[in-house]
Amino acid sequence: MKNAPSFSEVNSFFSNTDPKIVWAKAVDIIKLISPAYDFTLAQTSFDDVVRMFRGKYDGYCPIKTPYHNLHHTMDVFLCAVRLMHGVHLSGTKLADKELTLIMMAALMHDIGYAQRSGEETGTGAQYTLTHVGRGIKFMKGYVFKQDFPPDLTGPLEFIIRCTDPAENIPDINFPDERTLLLGQLVCSADLTGQMADRTYLEKLLFLYLEFEEAHFGNYQSIHDMLSKTQAFYEKIQSKLEVDLGGIYTKLNFHFIDRYGVDKNYYLESIEKNITYLTKITKQSEEMHLAMLKRGGIVENSETLLTKHN
Repeated sequence: MKNAPSFSEVNSFFSNTDPKIVWAKAVDIIKLISPAYDFTLAQTSFDDVVRMFRGKYDGYCPIKTPYHNLHHTMDVFLCAVRLMHGVHLSGTKLADKELTLIMMAALMHDIGYAQRSGEETGTGAQYTLTHVGRGIKFMKGYVFKQDFPPDLTGPLEFIIRCTDPAENIPDINFPDERTLLLGQLVCSADLTGQMADRTYLEKLLFLYLEFEEAHFGNYQSIHDMLSKTQAFYEKIQSKLEVDLGGIYTKLNFHFIDRYGVDKNYYLESIEKNITYLTKITKQSEEMHLAMLKRGGIVENSETLLTKHN
């Protein structure tokens, strides 16, 4: 009989700081979907994206955006792998090429924040409005440079576009229903993967600083962003259910198969975050940051926060 995950195991679902551990978990899950899957393209892409974030990819400096960092990409990547396992178990079988497309898109969905060596200014957050297009451009060049099958680029472009908050997914002219499905899957993983992070509320500080650098949004302060996140979550809920077809619910199948528990731990974590956010925003602004203690994020960012208040 399978055992339900322990409290520490559940926390580990949303704390993907070590790429080696993330990759090992992904391999185990993918083998459940396709035992004979060829990992060559996915592993090459994974390794190169990690190198890109760390500043070890030729021609690029480290990616410095504080919110859209390597941890964020690892969270989204592993959520996408778990979700495609759930989708597969639910009866929508995924071909090996589709597994590759999902993984590559999840890995490269924020690669557009990268800056070329010698051209870096700021953190890269100034590309907030253009990072998806920049990422697609990088992906196309990467597929060509690596001599990957050229027919990957078309679907990858559509899938990555789905993660752009500025895109209205029903307005995207997908070539077929399968590409739409893959786009919905990756976008769902992007949204649920980041909002389920145990330190999501603390990391809103970083997101606020990115928006400030990009001159994006109408947030007057981090307190204003915290207050408006509840309404943002309600919009995300609607998007997950309508535009993204409720595909995030397929995560239940993954957890049933792995642990024998019919739960969506991602959704539970998101709801806990939002419940605590509601509690925070009922307090005075002076109390907000004092109530955000996880990960030492607020303490380590006091200087940056002071600069933007």
